[in-house]
Amino acid sequence: MSIILVGLNHRTAPVEVRERLAFNETMLTPALRTLVDSEGVSEAMIVSTCNRVEIVAASSMDSEPSLQQVCRFLHEFHHLPGLVYKEHLYTHADKLAVRHLFRVASSLDSMVLGESQVLGQVKTAYSKAQEVGTIGKVLNYLLNRTFNVAKRIRTETEIGSASTSVSSVAIELTKKIFDRLDNKRVLLVGAGEMTELAARYLVNEGVTQFLICNRTPERAAELCEKFGGEVIDFSKLKFELPRADIVVCSTGASDYIITRADCKRALEVRRYRPIFFIDISVPRNIEPSVGGLDNIFLFDIDDLESVVGENLKQRQKEADKAESIVEKEVEAFFEKLDVIEIGPTITALKEHLTEIALSEFERTRHKLGDLTPEQEQAIKQHLLGSLVNKFMHPLITTLREGSRNGEGSNIVELYHEVYDLKDRIAGLGDRRSGIKDRRM
Repeated sequence: MSIILVGLNHRTAPVEVRERLAFNETMLTPALRTLVDSEGVSEAMIVSTCNRVEIVAASSMDSEPSLQQVCRFLHEFHHLPGLVYKEHLYTHADKLAVRHLFRVASSLDSMVLGESQVLGQVKTAYSKAQEVGTIGKVLNYLLNRTFNVAKRIRTETEIGSASTSVSSVAIELTKKIFDRLDNKRVLLVGAGEMTELAARYLVNEGVTQFLICNRTPERAAELCEKFGGEVIDFSKLKFELPRADIVVCSTGASDYIITRADCKRALEVRRYRPIFFIDISVPRNIEPSVGGLDNIFLFDIDDLESVVGENLKQRQKEADKAESIVEKEVEAFFEKLDVIEIGPTITALKEHLTEIALSEFERTRHKLGDLTPEQEQAIKQHLLGSLVNKFMHPLITTLREGSRNGEGSNIVELYHEVYDLKDRIAGLGDRRSGIKDRRM
């Protein structure tokens, strides 16, 4: 079994590439099902955020063909020709894949080192894959370990102190344009987590005037309850632009919802007083050419990197401690995964050898003369059990060593054939399901 990861992020691809490969909410279910229906891929999950798109999967094939298959899936699902964006993708297998996921969830791979939002995004991706039914034994164990590693890093290092998110960096940029924010009116387009977080930072800067626009008015009303302000009908967005000094946009729309023409009209109504736009959507929601207009300041997700540099220097020392934790946790993960992977084979093999030993005992029982029930039970439990364990020891050692050097699947298959274990292992799974059903 291989664990593989294919993805791209803010370091490997500009926003115009990331938005072509992003998955919105409606895409996730068919995408996940298509993935696990493909040859070799048995489990999968997709993390798609403004800064990254990553597919994590468990495959019964070797890692290299599995990685190529997932790269093709990314392009084919998004109807892209050939492997046009292959140069922007990174591919990791087994230890490298696990290490990368641990680092992502612990915010060591984030644009803003130490931010906490990415962990919630990974948890959301995991929950969605569970809901669709594409999480199995391997990814379930991997993601639970991932969350534990992230928690350990938060607890044992100061990497999350004075935590900074993409939204807070966006507000820092706003403060570079305007001397003060407490006299500005802010238009929030979208009412998701990123927008709400931005609103919280703006309130801390003294902002009290909010216009909130969302496709679902009920959600916009919820934000009004929290921050005050006025709900704007989504269909009237372009007509409300002139009222805003600052526009924060983060929606799941696949097209531009604010165009150059909208902004030119807004500037005329405002008599060319400046407007500051922050587009933290992927795909982008504001037409990029808007930034070429006089008195318009437009920043997208990639522009935030200039503010991130200082944050990185301040947290690098704590990041080094976190990296050490990740390395130790990767080794511990694979040691335990070996046991999980070969566990059913070991159990079935022990059952098989125990049955052979008991059968031979019953066949030759008459040659042993008179035995008390206690003596007979002692032979079955202790003598035969000891013999089975001695026979098992070299077999288990070979299996565990094979798992560590990449030959584990070949050895497991050999044992299944030689000892005819496949039906027995299937029976073990059925018995466990029966126990689980009775407990529920």
